[in-house]
Amino acid sequence: MGRVTTRTRVTRLVAQQRSVRPDTVVVEEPLEVRVDGTALAVTMRTPGSDIELAQGFLLTEGIITGRDDIAAIRYCNSTDDTGRNTYNVLDIDLAPGIALPEVGLERNFYTTSSCGVCGKASLDAIRQRTRHSPAHDPVVVDPTVLSVLPETLRRAQRTFDRTGGLHAAGLFTDTGELLTLREDVGRHNAVDKILGWAVEHRRLPLRRTILLVSGRASFELTQKAVMAGIPILAAVSAPSSLAIDLAHDAGLTLIGFLRGDTMNIYTHPNRVYVHDRPSDTTSPEQSPAEPPHTSPRNFR
Repeated sequence: MGRVTTRTRVTRLVAQQRSVRPDTVVVEEPLEVRVDGTALAVTMRTPGSDIELAQGFLLTEGIITGRDDIAAIRYCNSTDDTGRNTYNVLDIDLAPGIALPEVGLERNFYTTSSCGVCGKASLDAIRQRTRHSPAHDPVVVDPTVLSVLPETLRRAQRTFDRTGGLHAAGLFTDTGELLTLREDVGRHNAVDKILGWAVEHRRLPLRRTILLVSGRASFELTQKAVMAGIPILAAVSAPSSLAIDLAHDAGLTLIGFLRGDTMNIYTHPNRVYVHDRPSDTTSPEQSPAEPPHTSPRNFR
């Protein structure tokens, strides 16, 4: 497996005083995913948990629905100029009867570490249909559980402590137990690694769980949560308008700006239990008394 971090020399300025010192930085390398020998995607990622990353990617793209759809996964012999295996190419054999969809006209599957959706041709192409809809998940969480999740995630980020250059995603139970955490230079890769862990351990759908991401909640990260049946997605930063629309349609509770006991609940707030009544007037579709969305548009 490739390196997660590397060392480099930097010139540091403090109060106009110059010093030269070593620094630890996160590694970013390409991972090519092949399916049945056919190149499907190249993503820029931090090496590590590559098999989980590939499985999570195939899940969120609608190519597989679980571990039984995969027959085998192996690294290919991809070498650098010294003949060393780079471990940057994975080949996945699908199980008999699982066909690779035609994607050539809909998406160029090259993705960067900052945006895994940039190659999509249209919004229609990325509104995948999930077999693990979160709409009917009855889970309700206490806000005090949510309030401690960012600090729990931060304390578990071991590589971030050395580099300061990684995003993180953590999967929690509805009582706040950390099930697994993954770090990566890309937000979407960290989430794919989480979902690949769930695929490998046959945990789908991820009922009664909370997915916490260390940055913003984009459309793509929301889609990934929906594809895995996760009922609550929380972020320490802001969601996008498309993420909110998708979460509402799919029956997913979307939380942004989760910082201590402060949070914004953008969709389906009924899953966050509070004792007092809201101080402002909410729209009917956002009413705290509203049951989970039972007929999300564009999803089944």
